[in-house]
Amino acid sequence: MRNWNEVFEGKKITVMGLGLLGRGVGDAKFLAQHGANIIVTDIKTKEELAESVAILSDLPNVTFRLGGHDREDFKNRDFILKSAGVPLNSPYIAEAQNNNIPIKMSASWFAELAQIPTVGVTGTRGKSTVTHMLYDILTQAKLNVLLGGNVRGVSTLALLPKVEKDSFALLELDSWQCQGFGDAGISPNIAVFTTFMPDHLNYYNGDINRYLDDKAQIFLHQSDSDTLIAGSQVAPLLKEKYKTIRSHVVVTDIKKFPKEIVLKVPGEHNRENALSAIETARALGIDDSVTFSAISSFKGVAGRLEFLGTVRGVSIYNDATSTTPDALRVALHALSQNGRRPTSTILIMGGTDKELSPESFPVQAMQTTKKTILLSGSGTEKIRHLLPDAPVFSSLTEAVEDAFATAEEGDIILFSPAFASFGMFKNEFDRSDQFVRIIKEH
Repeated sequence: MRNWNEVFEGKKITVMGLGLLGRGVGDAKFLAQHGANIIVTDIKTKEELAESVAILSDLPNVTFRLGGHDREDFKNRDFILKSAGVPLNSPYIAEAQNNNIPIKMSASWFAELAQIPTVGVTGTRGKSTVTHMLYDILTQAKLNVLLGGNVRGVSTLALLPKVEKDSFALLELDSWQCQGFGDAGISPNIAVFTTFMPDHLNYYNGDINRYLDDKAQIFLHQSDSDTLIAGSQVAPLLKEKYKTIRSHVVVTDIKKFPKEIVLKVPGEHNRENALSAIETARALGIDDSVTFSAISSFKGVAGRLEFLGTVRGVSIYNDATSTTPDALRVALHALSQNGRRPTSTILIMGGTDKELSPESFPVQAMQTTKKTILLSGSGTEKIRHLLPDAPVFSSLTEAVEDAFATAEEGDIILFSPAFASFGMFKNEFDRSDQFVRIIKEH
């Protein structure tokens, strides 16, 4: 096992972006505990980041610069560790680059340092489900797997002391984390690319190709001994745009879905997700019997079309991580596949704009629900004309109360926002937690 104090002792590292999800604070804590001198900087204030600041406040080698950034913190440093979502044109990152300071991101830096086989999973939709399906498979196969990347509360860098000779990493990677792999010039040994749809266009200034190019870093640096598992939806796009893919490519085929598997999670999209997990397990040499057993018992991921149970005969589904029109479309379709009529669904949706076109929303499905209830936000304002009769609430509690007032036995309440969470909530996890709490109170 490597001595990580020898790697980080005395290093001057600026951590750009602390956040409240546990990943940034975990990275900063790990680096500080292994001897690095840390400056933590974030545009949020000390009050806004109080939970995270409290975790680090007792460490003498951590200095805070909150409520904005200072160019001086991007000079005379050994590394900059940037969080997801730092603007493409950040003048502070430009300052560091002008000073020849290496820019790192948590997941890719972990991969560089750990030097173990790595499975990376990305995609606009499906990456979390596939990652957790794979984790269940690998755990059942009794493999020494380290789960990290875009996982709530998990600092990927803090996994380094757990690395052993037989370890390998399973990383869920959003487009920003894939960007980090691209900056490092590396890709996972097995890359899984589930789907590709418009998303995060507010970050990419409306350029969907830049979004795709960041995602593609998950496989663009692979060698001919590596493997790319491509979902059937995205495979034609990848082959058309990136004609020199060097790795072995496996494309999922829904026609080959194993008859032995009966999924607990609803929807055709989850059959596609399962296929991605199956093909990845096969690439790792795991026996199908282990894979099929794990997938058949998989109960889903919190906040992703998660069945919370029934309240007075009304079925409750939490799809709080739905941040795009396509996610909403998939949720409505999946529930209708379960033999339900759209007119039995009470939909709660709405939130902050991501510069996605109103025309991309499943308008007919939204209009044929029993009732659609909107949460206020900049995105909601762009689609209100599509749902002129839908009430708008500035409180999730009020929206849920209105849904229960409408619901009858046999109905569904579906929370699938289709927009970003910021404004009314701290993040999508906070949005999910609040919904679950409100439901439990009923």
